[in-house]
Amino acid sequence: MEFMKKRSFLPITTIVGIATMFLAVGIYAGTEVGDVIKMENAAYKKHTKSLVMFSHKKHVEEYKAGCGECHHDENNKPLNNLKKGDAVKNCIECHKKAGYITGKAAKGLTAKQKREYHANALHDNCKSCHQKFNKKKGLKSTDPAAAPTTCTGCHPKAKK
Repeated sequence: MEFMKKRSFLPITTIVGIATMFLAVGIYAGTEVGDVIKMENAAYKKHTKSLVMFSHKKHVEEYKAGCGECHHDENNKPLNNLKKGDAVKNCIECHKKAGYITGKAAKGLTAKQKREYHANALHDNCKSCHQKFNKKKGLKSTDPAAAPTTCTGCHPKAKK
């Protein structure tokens, strides 16, 4: 009888071990940040411009951008204490409205209301950071070393 208990315990232990391993890999893979992130989101049915290929590695390593320069809490306070592997929300989880609101449609909206739109939030964050970078370095937007501040600077024309 003792032999039967040990024998049935082994497959259960093996299955639990394998399941734990898959769960751990899934959690780690869900928080791993790639060197280059394709800024693509299912909320957009059709992109009108080419997708931005954001180099997370370059921004962190070369430009020394801190986590809180992009990642923030619900009160727009920078999340400066993030570590590699920490889970962060995708921008559209909070900036829920797909698209970019400008012109007459945006007239009368506060900056906060405009940032409810996903593309507005991204553009505001990236463009203002790029402008500050250029000013700090004394670069004009036409300088090859300048951070891009125009549409085609981040959304290059697709190669045919």
